[in-house]
Amino acid sequence: MFRRLTPVVRVLLYANFIAFGLTLLLGERVFDIFGLQPWDSARHSAPPFEPWQLVTYAFLHGGWLHIFSNMFAVYMFGPDCESLLGSRRFIIYYLACVVGAAVCQLLVTQYLYPALGPTVGASGGIFGILLLFGMAYPHRQLLLLFPPIPMPAWLFVTLYGLYELWLGVSRTQQGVAHFAHLGGMATGYVLIRYWRARAGNRYYH
Repeated sequence: MFRRLTPVVRVLLYANFIAFGLTLLLGERVFDIFGLQPWDSARHSAPPFEPWQLVTYAFLHGGWLHIFSNMFAVYMFGPDCESLLGSRRFIIYYLACVVGAAVCQLLVTQYLYPALGPTVGASGGIFGILLLFGMAYPHRQLLLLFPPIPMPAWLFVTLYGLYELWLGVSRTQQGVAHFAHLGGMATGYVLIRYWRARAGNRYYH
């Protein structure tokens, strides 16, 4: 039932749950300082954007369901991706997807859809992991929960990405950073293509 945790995945799980515990203890002030604030938030008497928020926002979560669903995805897909890339490249990949997701979210909230508050959550990095998993193990069968339909990983990732794009454009689920999810995927794709080109069409060296 319990799969073997790789080193970086274990650290990510610990770090996220510790940060969640601190949020419960310290309250909303944590989101003000470490959540991803819009670039122009200071103009509106809101907490200002700070550079460290490009990373720290990904270790904060808005509730028990939020953190458990995100960490379950890290637990399920992270070990295979870390074993493929190696721990060093995996943490670089994950953090790059986190930052790429943050930049995408900042651009969208600046020019398209103004944000009502800070962005928090690890989903940008997780969507990068999903993309890598789908590209590295395209024919691995995944079983959806709702509905319980098996499908290959490449199809699941493709459909999920298109679904996120539709949700973002249509603004069907406001309050969810759909473009951050897409930004994490896009960053992951660029990094994978770069590494594969340098390593002779492999994911590692």
